[in-house]
Amino acid sequence: MMPHDLIQGRLTRGEGPWPWLAAGSVALSLLMLGALLVLLAGRGLGHFWPAPVALVELEDGHRLAGEAVKEARLPGVEDGGTRGRERLYRTANRDLDGGIWTWVALEAIADVSHPSELVVLERRRWGDFIGRLLAVERDGRPLGRGDAAWPTLQARLGELEALRDEQAGLRRETILPLAARLASGPDAEASRDLARANARLRELRAEMGRDRLVMESADGRRLEQPLVEVLRAWRPNAMSPVERLAAWGQGVWRFLAEGPRAANTAGGVWPAIFGTVLMVLLMSVLVTPFGVLAAIYLNEVAHQGPLTRLVRIAVRNLAGVPSIVYGVFGLGVFVHGIGGALDAWFFEDTLPSPTFGTGGLLWASLTLALLTLPVVIVATEEGLARIPDHQREGALALGATRLEMLARVVLPMAAPAMLTGVILAVARAAGEVAPLMLVGVAKLAPQVPVDGDFPFLHLERKFMHLGYHIFDTAFHGGDVQAALPLVYATALLLVLVILVLNLTAIFLRHYLKVRHGALPRV
Repeated sequence: MMPHDLIQGRLTRGEGPWPWLAAGSVALSLLMLGALLVLLAGRGLGHFWPAPVALVELEDGHRLAGEAVKEARLPGVEDGGTRGRERLYRTANRDLDGGIWTWVALEAIADVSHPSELVVLERRRWGDFIGRLLAVERDGRPLGRGDAAWPTLQARLGELEALRDEQAGLRRETILPLAARLASGPDAEASRDLARANARLRELRAEMGRDRLVMESADGRRLEQPLVEVLRAWRPNAMSPVERLAAWGQGVWRFLAEGPRAANTAGGVWPAIFGTVLMVLLMSVLVTPFGVLAAIYLNEVAHQGPLTRLVRIAVRNLAGVPSIVYGVFGLGVFVHGIGGALDAWFFEDTLPSPTFGTGGLLWASLTLALLTLPVVIVATEEGLARIPDHQREGALALGATRLEMLARVVLPMAAPAMLTGVILAVARAAGEVAPLMLVGVAKLAPQVPVDGDFPFLHLERKFMHLGYHIFDTAFHGGDVQAALPLVYATALLLVLVILVLNLTAIFLRHYLKVRHGALPRV
């Protein structure tokens, strides 16, 4: 059946409903994929939108402030209206209430308002705080009270951010290099410079700890909050749509550029992004040459007999082995076997603390390369099998050696198939979690395994991975409800990372296919 027949809605006689069933299956698959992406984007990206904060007054006079999350009906209650229905509010204030969630019966609510003066603080400890700002104080003396407190707070937060940047730069650019110099031997000048840097660091800490906020919760309880623990502050009910959009963009950027906090339930995922991409790139570099060489041997060099067919069956069966089995193999052979031997040969002084005899980036990449090796072999061999024999015979007839024929004729024509195998390998490896838990992934590794110290790329270090970050946040967090939006956002990010890696390989495959021409049909 020709494509224009499908477009015009005509079916070739005798084919029956099967073309429509096939088209419906494709449409259903695309619909399910679209629904998944919409779910991840809505639940994940919506987390960064500044939600309005409600001030709820109950019939008994009690007050609370929080963000409305969802409503639910109590089981066994069939009456309509508000009877038997409850609303969940994220009230924050863990240090005052011991929790951040409150269920409120709708029939017990007397009034709901959205005052513009309600402030949300994002803090390093205890999570967010929701309440009113009464005053900003320095060394016990007020800097701003009442209406002047909010602009004073914004100005002080800007100054505090500059002090944090200076503190981080002092550690990174001065203290760590000087400490490395002193570790190699005595150095009087470096000792003096390090003492001055530490003194400046103490001055910065003292300056950052001078300010305090006086806050009040919705029910009238007061809290003195050190400003150094506050990362950001906003008044969501007073924000315009443009300000909300700007705050949403800043929240997404912080999620992409910062490291995790509060047991992975807050902060960003930059180390996990970097670790995932770096691991996939190393895996691709390791698996591609071995997979291509194995496919060339099976299709071009080896005698096509029972033994070769048995090897092909074994390779295809390896693609169905559970990934955790590869993780166990990597732990036993790569980590404890090869890594332990490397420690005994080259890092004996550091034992019993292992260097390569523990999980790390190198062993994770090798394990995933082994896991995806059958995929690359099968895809490359199928591409080699599609090349007509007269291409090989023509090259040999013109005087080319067998090696020149393979290198200049066969391999360029099979390059799109090789990249197809790499694309499939990347798609599988980027989402694997089970083997990584055994060979190097970490719950928290804020330092990426690349820095300015030789050898710059530290293959022995542990790393973070987006897939494991999703697993750990969803199942090992203390508050799953609070971490759920970050799980959705990280899952969406993982899908996008895999999509970008695959599109890069697809564009390269298209370029090679255009350059070397389409393969003739056989």
